[in-house]
Amino acid sequence: MTNVAILGLQWGDEGKGKIVDFLADKFGAVVRFQGGHNAGHTIKVGDKTYKLSLLPSGVIRGKFSVIGSGVVVDPIALFSEIKKIEEAGIKVSAEGLAIAENCCLILSVHRELDQLLEAKKGENKIGTTGRGIGPAYEDRAGRRALRICDLADENIFRTRTENLLEYHNLLRRSLGAELKTVEEIIAELAPVREQILALAKPAFEIAEKLSSFGPVMFEGAQGALLDVTYGTFPFVTSSNTMVGQVALGSGLGVADLHKTIGVLKAYTTRVGSGPFPTELHDEIGEFLRIEGKEIGTVTGRDRRCGWFDAALVSQAIQLSSVKEIALTKLDVLDKLEKIKICVAYKIDDKTYNYLPQAIHLWDKIKPVYEEIDGWKESTVGIKSVADLPQKARAYIARIEELCNVKAAIISTGAKREETILV
Repeated sequence: MTNVAILGLQWGDEGKGKIVDFLADKFGAVVRFQGGHNAGHTIKVGDKTYKLSLLPSGVIRGKFSVIGSGVVVDPIALFSEIKKIEEAGIKVSAEGLAIAENCCLILSVHRELDQLLEAKKGENKIGTTGRGIGPAYEDRAGRRALRICDLADENIFRTRTENLLEYHNLLRRSLGAELKTVEEIIAELAPVREQILALAKPAFEIAEKLSSFGPVMFEGAQGALLDVTYGTFPFVTSSNTMVGQVALGSGLGVADLHKTIGVLKAYTTRVGSGPFPTELHDEIGEFLRIEGKEIGTVTGRDRRCGWFDAALVSQAIQLSSVKEIALTKLDVLDKLEKIKICVAYKIDDKTYNYLPQAIHLWDKIKPVYEEIDGWKESTVGIKSVADLPQKARAYIARIEELCNVKAAIISTGAKREETILV
């Protein structure tokens, strides 16, 4: 009866969806505990591909799935996603999906504000998806957010919406945008209001129900290096993505998390702006992008690609108490003659084994690399460590040594069955 958190340890896109799906059969329930529909998980089952943003990956396996109170929910996007999943043959019902009633809502005012502010930044833009996640979290912190439970009472719904628009219309006026009315927000939510209330439950009731399903998997969105507190600020997401958020965002207690598995890609990618010390602007970077099919599930943008950065992920491993990792996309490196691993940074005359938070140092970073021989053999679909090429095993062992973790799962392809359980 071990409850496990699955977290990304880079800048997202590590392959968490596949790992959650691969392990889901061992759990009774899956809980999303932070983020919004700015995260994308791609799951391949046989010849079918499922793309999820808000729904926990457990829905594909028919597991009891929870959108926890740490998530900000765009109800229009949620029911659009449910419709697509059901059209693909996966049934989503109130018996199989619960949403914490105190989740804050993402509305049109959030999406529009997100896009307006990002456009004003010009060259200094963060690289947000423009889906309103940041402004929604700001409203939660500012105590003016509209929550799902506020929709249940007509007077509260109207009063809370008025309070929200007092703030947003001031911003909209200053940005030259058309002002919103309470009636517009009410009309916007009318098509989904009863639907989302039917799925909403008190967080404490959900927590009690979870205990009856057996072990729980907590599913993270984005990656540790996008954490709003410890990530590459300000080029981060708007929620805490590390393991400390699990209890607050799920409704269960701290003691209910027993183990954390971190997901790492065998190289490094990033979408959007921000520092990326090992980024490659050459033919190898282009090779990784094409071979790894590095296009964002949500954004559709090409991902930036580079070598594996042990200095970077060691911070995330420490902060989230990770002892075991799932290493994904090993097969993408199969054709390379030489492979590099970043083990530290040089900034002026000083060596760093972590990425400094001070922005003025980022442009001075020079990665310190170790170079190893590639294995030049296909690893696709291999299901045993013993069957991996010796040089591939050596690469994995060096990552384990540098990051002080064990590679408990190794992904050798996109499909569920293309996985080694060590």
